[in-house]
Amino acid sequence: MSSSNRTGSTPLTFILTCIPGLPMSSCWMALPLCCLYLLMLLGNCTLLWMVKTDHSLHTPIYYFLSMLSLADLGLCLSTLPTMLAIFWFEFTSLRFEACVAQMYFIHSFSAIESGVLVAMAFDRSIAICYPLHYIPDNESGGVIFMRGLCVVLPVAVLIKEMPFCRSHVLSHSFCLHQDMLRLVCGDVRVNSLYGLTAVILTKGLDSLTILLSYTMIIRAILSIVSREARAKAFNMCISHLSAVLIFYIPLIGLSISH
Repeated sequence: MSSSNRTGSTPLTFILTCIPGLPMSSCWMALPLCCLYLLMLLGNCTLLWMVKTDHSLHTPIYYFLSMLSLADLGLCLSTLPTMLAIFWFEFTSLRFEACVAQMYFIHSFSAIESGVLVAMAFDRSIAICYPLHYIPDNESGGVIFMRGLCVVLPVAVLIKEMPFCRSHVLSHSFCLHQDMLRLVCGDVRVNSLYGLTAVILTKGLDSLTILLSYTMIIRAILSIVSREARAKAFNMCISHLSAVLIFYIPLIGLSISH
């Protein structure tokens, strides 16, 4: 780390904060968070084990659900440990390198999860709108993961070179790019521009693609004459719509709280 990122001989640390409006020592809040953490780990690991061991589940929809579980596990392991450390042990300081790493993994797994949702929406739209041209896709996982990891990498590299000479107090219980940028005392135009570009290229285009795909799906479903066939086509999309809402509603809430 460059000398501008140090205070004397001590590496720069960031101070994480509790959830706004809650005292730091809210042990009652740590219990449901811990239960949620364990449930997410158990649920995702169980799904991955079932898909791996049951050959009847080796289909595109379960393939995408497995990737979604991996991304969800990554987000869970990247965020909840620091939140629990704050509530249980009032451990609020995090070293600069650890904060950058956490920021990278949070944004990477978020981009991966968004990419999986796009792939699922595209897969369903082709299966429903153009069934004769539908080819099961089991090869896009590597591309989705590489996109998420690569598009966020410059963000981590750029912010690692920035001088931090203001307050080191972050506004969340984990490290986020826009939160860290507020503490930079140098020129952040390149960082901000690339961060905005990365958001547009991932979540912006992804949400637009999902919206377009489901517009096509809804039109195709409404044009089906048979009530049973229409209900079957609609049921195929319920689980994915639920996953989209679960992903984007907290994302919008986090953006508003910022």
